[in-house]
Amino acid sequence: MRTLLTVFALFAPALTAMAESAAVESVGAPTPDIRAIGLACTAALAFGIGVACSAHAIARIGTAAMGAAAEKPELLTRALLFVALAEGLAVLGFVIAIMLLQRM
Repeated sequence: MRTLLTVFALFAPALTAMAESAAVESVGAPTPDIRAIGLACTAALAFGIGVACSAHAIARIGTAAMGAAAEKPELLTRALLFVALAEGLAVLGFVIAIMLLQRM
């Protein structure tokens, strides 16, 4: 829970800046473009949740991998492969966020 709040706190200024830059001026008053704000929020959530879940998976898998490597050193390369697979979750969240931001 604390990790998700940290991710949100990091992305809140970016979301505000995107919302302000997506404002359309009509009759002297800026009106926010709801679609752009929604896409920006969705992209931030996709990236934030992807990174938070990836960090959780890496913590669990990395701990088990180091425990296995302490007992059998020949398992280290195989164990690091599983850590790299968990890191792929963060990359996937980043790619989805970039794809969403290109639709703006």
